[in-house]
This record gives sequence, C-alpha cells and structure tokens, in this order.
Amino acid sequence: METDSLLALIRSVLAQPTAPFHEDAVRAEVLMQLAQCPHVRVSRDAFGNVVAQYQRGTAVPRYAFAAHMDHPGFVGDEFLGGVPEEYRAKKPPTRDFGAFAMWDLPAFELKDGRIHSRACDDLINCGTILALFRELEDAQTEASVLGLFTRAEEVGFVGAIQLAQAGLVPREVTIVSLECSSERSPGAGRMGEGVIIRVGDKTSIFDDGATRALTSLAVESKIPHQRCLMSGGTCEATAFQLYGYRTAALCVALGNYHNCAPETTIAPEFVSVEDVQGLVRLLVAASTIRAAPDPIVDLRERLEKGLEKYRRFM
Repeated sequence: METDSLLALIRSVLAQPTAPFHEDAVRAEVLMQLAQCPHVRVSRDAFGNVVAQYQRGTAVPRYAFAAHMDHPGFVGDEFLGGVPEEYRAKKPPTRDFGAFAMWDLPAFELKDGRIHSRACDDLINCGTILALFRELEDAQTEASVLGLFTRAEEVGFVGAIQLAQAGLVPREVTIVSLECSSERSPGAGRMGEGVIIRVGDKTSIFDDGATRALTSLAVESKIPHQRCLMSGGTCEATAFQLYGYRTAALCVALGNYHNCAPETTIAPEFVSVEDVQGLVRLLVAASTIRAAPDPIVDLRERLEKGLEKYRRFM
C-alpha cells in the first residue's frame, strides 16, 4: 500500500475516541472500512468483538491477526488502564466524550517519519489489519485470513477471553497478537529497526513453530525485523494461549507507552511509519504464502547435512 493511503487509513482509525468498554466509535470505523472490502465477511460475538474474514478462492485460513480497540482512559470517576498514579496525580488536561474521557492530546500528527497520537496502542494495529484486507482486495488475491478486533484489553484481556470462550475462531488457526511494544522495556526492540517478532511476554512463551515460521517469512521477504522476548507486560497472545490456541505475536516499537513521557508528563505515543509499513508487508506475506515451510524440519535437515562432514569421526 502506498504510504499516503496507509496513513489516511490509520488516521481514520486514530481519529476515533476510545476507552475500555467504550470502543463504539473505533468499532464503527472498522466496520465502515471493512464494508468497502467485498470479499470480507464480518460477524460480532455477544460481547461486541469483531471477527472479519477475507475469503477469495478455496484457501483455508492459517492466521488470525488480533488487535484491541481500547486505550487507557477515564470511565466515570475511575481510570481504567495501566498509567501510574504519579502521572495521573498531576491532573493533565482531559477531553470529555460523554461516557468517558481521554487525555487531551492530538489524535494524529506526522513528524519526522513518526506517527504521534493519543492512542497508538493499539489503534495502529487495528489500522494494519484494515490495510492488510485492503491490499488483498486491491490485488485480487486468492487467500483466506481472519482479523480480530477485541474490546477491553487494557483491563485484563476481557474481549480476548470472551472471544476465546465463544470458540468463533477455528482451533487450527494460529492467532497472532498485534501490539505496540514499549521501547523503554528491556528487550522490547528499537524503533526504526523493523517489525518485532515477539517470542513471548512476561507471562508466556508463544508457540515456537509459529514464531519460527514468521521469522523465516520475514527473512525470505527481506522485511526488517527484530526477535525479542519481553521482560515486562502481557499481551493477548497469552490470553488466547490459555484457552488452547496456538499463538504468536508481532509488534511495532512504541514511544511514550500509555502516554507516559519523561519527567512524569503525559504526551502522545508515537511509532515509526517504516515499522508500520514493514508490519503490513509481513501480514500480507503471511496471508498469501501457499505452503508454509516447517521451520523445525528445515532446521533439522540443515543440521543433519552438517553432520555428514564429520561422519568419519563417528
């Protein structure tokens, strides 16, 4: 997708206000964008999560890419989401949206190759899933892939758990959590150095085969990437994994995680445009590969070939 088109799509999502349990505006924008894709069918579970499937041809879906539609915010008198008290104690300005409020920050600004927003996490990745569907439609690609747009992630993966319990996603599909990864966390990856293939988070290690497959695909597709194990934080891949799904995770590095900036100030989050473009490329590659190689088999075969030169010593 051309950069201007990608930025316009992401801008449309970031423009929507959101908070845990109040994702209506984001969901409406997602549904509007999906309605422009004739080969995407959409359903909702009882909790209001959105399940979208691109289907053209007879392919069977291999991946479901998941992103959450909420961001920390004020709901009534309570702040929902992970922002330390010392930041909130300074009472930064807020903007009221009726049933909830957000920090009074720009919805979208583009500066020096970076997107700045009050809610990059995780609306950026709602946008990358939409960009994936748009690319598949524009190229008339024969493929099948799922997009999952979940609610209330910031307060304990409520939407992901509801979706997993409902069983709407086939068990043979690998669920890939798409996240923004705080640059300040040790081992989280660096902004501008490519897609982060997250091996695991603070709580779980994700499926080795799925992680290997995505890494091999990034190498083959010449997509800049980083392989990282998070030392802090837990993402939806862990939640889905607890309910028996095979999971993996992909991220883009994030500045000012949850709007927490230096000197205990509240400021826009930001991500690299190039990192976002790389993530979209990897999603397209994963969705369109015809026969995914088994990275475990490939590695075993390479090691066995290496043994031959030492056969005489055995």
